[in-house]
Amino acid sequence: MNIEFVGRNFEIDDRVRAYAEGKLGKVTKFVQEPVEIRVTLENEKHRNIADLHVSHRHGVLKATEETADIYEAINQAVDKVEKQARRSKNRAIDRRRRAGRAAPNGQRWPLEVLDRESLGSGAPPRIVKSTHLPIKPMTIEEAALWLESGKNEFVVFRDSTSDRVSVLYKRKDDNYGLIAPQF
Repeated sequence: MNIEFVGRNFEIDDRVRAYAEGKLGKVTKFVQEPVEIRVTLENEKHRNIADLHVSHRHGVLKATEETADIYEAINQAVDKVEKQARRSKNRAIDRRRRAGRAAPNGQRWPLEVLDRESLGSGAPPRIVKSTHLPIKPMTIEEAALWLESGKNEFVVFRDSTSDRVSVLYKRKDDNYGLIAPQF
């Protein structure tokens, strides 16, 4: 871990340096090496500004806090960066868990794209692309969030309330449509 201190209209003494290094120790348990930290401390009239940039293997975390006391500004900035680091680490863990988790009972739903010219010619339709989609259990709200964050125009999921396979898709009017089986 490499910490660089920059002072603007503020003289950084050993006490402030030791305080900031001690507080930044909380952040280092959530980020992976190599870690480069830049602490910028600034004094403007009656306010003190602490600006943190934490660069690590998986990205950059930033926080700026402004208070009357420099120690409080450092505290608040470190708390923000720690929260960002914790959230980032949890996201990475969840991503790995989801990737390693197979669909329930190994079920996958095949998706095939047909060639337009092969339809209606009397010959069997020609498949251009074939993909297998995992069917994950989730609520309709989670499926909508998945659809918003993904690049697909639909999501196939197992409704966790009814345990039935459903399809949520984007309509041309920017609303959502739901296809759910009825038994």
